Parts: sequence; structure tokens; C-alpha cells
Amino acid sequence: MTGYTQRPLLFLDVDGPLIPFGAAPEEYPTYPTCATGRESLDAAANPLLTRIDPEHGRRLAELPCEVVWATTWMADANECIAPRLGLPQLAVVAWPEPSDTDDLDERNGLHWKTRALVAWAAGRPFAWVDDEITDTDRTWVATHHQGHALLHRVDPRRGLTDDDYAVLKSWLRRPTSSGHVQGATEPA
Repeated sequence: MTGYTQRPLLFLDVDGPLIPFGAAPEEYPTYPTCATGRESLDAAANPLLTRIDPEHGRRLAELPCEVVWATTWMADANECIAPRLGLPQLAVVAWPEPSDTDDLDERNGLHWKTRALVAWAAGRPFAWVDDEITDTDRTWVATHHQGHALLHRVDPRRGLTDDDYAVLKSWLRRPTSSGHVQGATEPA
């Protein structure tokens, strides 16, 4: 992998990294929205959207990468979440239909997103931010991805934190010199 002029990709999940869950509800701050139209309707239909810290938008936009939605929200991420964050429409990974291979992968501990993300990256360096990444995913990516990768697991109870952004910034400053596949320590 040489000669890439494109920025690295950042595959971003929503549930867990942007919408924290799993702790007692009173532990989560909520953020008001001053939006009207679809965004305010979405917040009424899904009150967990108020857990999204709008500051994530600025922080994500400052990263030297191309942010791509890698979530089951799919295109709804651009409709419901990007406006809350002040982000433009982002590319969205289209997930393939489930297959027998997926069943086998899951039984062996491989996340159902892993193969699709490696295919989407097509050799480009990428960081994947999700709350379900395991060492099995890291091993598979190291074997099947030509470029450098950071598989960063976020604690879903806290979502993206200052420490997570520090890891991303550090890796994105030197994606080709910091090892083939890296991953953060699993959250407690």
C-alpha cells in the first residue's frame, strides 16, 4: 500500500460511540436541540437522540480523515444524527444481506460488519470506532486488509470520550507508521 493521497477513513458506529447506553439512565446528560422539522420529530420518536453531545460534530470534523457512517442507522444517520452534530451528509456503508458466511463468522467471534468494512476500505487506511470490536476482528483485519487499520472499541456506557479522540488523533497523524492493525484496550 503506497501512493495513497486520499485521507484515511473513519468508520463510525452510532449506538455506543455517539449514543451511550447500558448505564442507569440518570447517569447520561441530555442535550437540547433548537432544531425544527425532521430532527425535532426524530428526537420525540427516539429520546435517546438527546444523549448525543453536539460537540462530537466539531471534534469529528477536526480529524484528518473521511468520516463514514458504519451503523445500522444507515441513511437515517444523515437524516437524524448529522444535523444534530452540524455535519454534512456523510458516506454510508451499505451492509450486504446476511449469508451463511455471516453465521459462521459470528459463531467464530467475527463481527458481522468486519468483512464489509474491509471491502469498503479497499486497501485504504481506516479507523473503525464501535462498541463491539474484539480481538477476533483485529486478527481478521490484519490478515485480510492491505492497509493500516485502527480498530478502536468504545465503552458504550460512556460513548466517545477525550481519551478516544486522543487515540484517534494520534493514529491519524501517522497511520502508515504505527503498525499494521492496532486496537485499544477493551473497556472494563
